[in-house]
Amino acid sequence: MINGLLWLLACQLVGEVVVRTFDWPVPGAVVGMAVLFALLQLRRPPEGANVLRMSDALLRHLQLLFIPAGVGVVTLLAVIRDDALPIIGAMLVSWLAGLVVVGWLVTLLVPRRAR
Repeated sequence: MINGLLWLLACQLVGEVVVRTFDWPVPGAVVGMAVLFALLQLRRPPEGANVLRMSDALLRHLQLLFIPAGVGVVTLLAVIRDDALPIIGAMLVSWLAGLVVVGWLVTLLVPRRAR
């Protein structure tokens, strides 16, 4: 399992290096996840591969990764309270934009016979 963890961390490191080298406005973890996805598509690891076992172990404890976000919300509660209207507005607009884009993509990608 240590080998799987090293693969995950190496992909994240590659993502961080790429983002900082090219000064992209994307989190390095996202680029690292894309690198990991490309590697998994190229190599097609077997069902019991270490990287798959480690990722499953991390996913079982995913709820623990939300603790820092919750602490940040509680810490910045005064700021959130002062700017509640713009925050709620931005959340509604982004939700609506996502809904429209997904609906548009479904109508484009699903064949007419299936609908």
